[in-house]
Amino acid sequence: MKRPWLSRNLALLTLISLTQDAASELLYPLLPILLTGVIGAAPLALGLIEGCAEAAAGFTKLIAGKSSDTYGRKPFVIAGYSLAGVGKAMVVFAAGWPLVLFGRVTDRIGKGMRSAPRDALIHDSVPKEHLGKAFGFHRTGDNIGAVIGPGLALIGLALLDDDVRAVAKWAIIPAILSGFLTLLVKEKYVKPKIEEKIQKVKTPLPTSLKRAISILVLIQLTNIPDALLLLRLHDIGFSTNGVVLSYMLFSAVTVVAALPAGIVADKLSPRIVYAIGLLAFATAYLTLGFTQNHTLALIALGVYGLFPALTDGVGKAWIAGLSEDHHRGRAQGVYQASMNFAVLGAGIWGGATWSSGSIEWPLVIAAIGGAIGSLTLATIHLRRVRP
Repeated sequence: MKRPWLSRNLALLTLISLTQDAASELLYPLLPILLTGVIGAAPLALGLIEGCAEAAAGFTKLIAGKSSDTYGRKPFVIAGYSLAGVGKAMVVFAAGWPLVLFGRVTDRIGKGMRSAPRDALIHDSVPKEHLGKAFGFHRTGDNIGAVIGPGLALIGLALLDDDVRAVAKWAIIPAILSGFLTLLVKEKYVKPKIEEKIQKVKTPLPTSLKRAISILVLIQLTNIPDALLLLRLHDIGFSTNGVVLSYMLFSAVTVVAALPAGIVADKLSPRIVYAIGLLAFATAYLTLGFTQNHTLALIALGVYGLFPALTDGVGKAWIAGLSEDHHRGRAQGVYQASMNFAVLGAGIWGGATWSSGSIEWPLVIAAIGGAIGSLTLATIHLRRVRP
């Protein structure tokens, strides 16, 4: 009898991600305003904080992914979601940007600790032919939380007279709930025999897997942290409520598109779906880089919502499909860590060149990079399917 694609673990891990993302995305659209408006830091600090946070997640993913191939997935999932809650508490109580940096790094270390083991556990819990659908479903739940979070932020801003710091403290509640839910996850990992352990040490990652990771990481160097996009909205005149509402729109589009993207990736090719996602990225960044019109900016942010829907879960499913049982956690760790390091580079160059002017050139440059990446993946796909 075939295993159902919607397993208990997949449903539970999706609910855990939903609650954690509700906490993260309640806080995230407020972060640029909290940092630059309330605390008084410069845009460079914002780019540096987000870049360092992603790099910290990257280092942790390398260790956690590989270690989960030996010790199991569940301990890293529990520790990762719990540590993320601690990091969020540091951010919301911070009086200066260094503590915000420390809190964001702690939060992202938690993310790094859980991400690769969790994604390996998802793979272990569903049939291989439904990987795209499973990761798309998980991404959908993730982004339902990303809609709930900003919604809670809007309610808080209305009730607390736009007190950004007070509203940000609400993020601690769903973060704690997420940590408790991890205790219900069932371990699916089977410890390898001695000869399998030796094989894991000696066997390098497949060439096809390393090639795919290299291409995606090069493209990721254009992916400026989303916090700077939200700062762009603030720079062109959006209110705090407007920034949060815009972020809700972005997340809602991702919710709608993530599962269909995974299904299409299963039936066609993850390369072509990823290429379409990059095209949406380029279109949105180019528009946001040039326009100061609020309607156009909202449309662009809606288009940008297609980018994570068509790349995040699809990319993980792509890497999972190229990996073997004995190095699945390590493969996810290398892939996701490398992507995080690329975001560090993007955060530094994006924040350092940010001007808050009528034209935001870092966004324009990133759009050009995304378009080149889309064309590259489409060309590779056409070469592979050509008879």
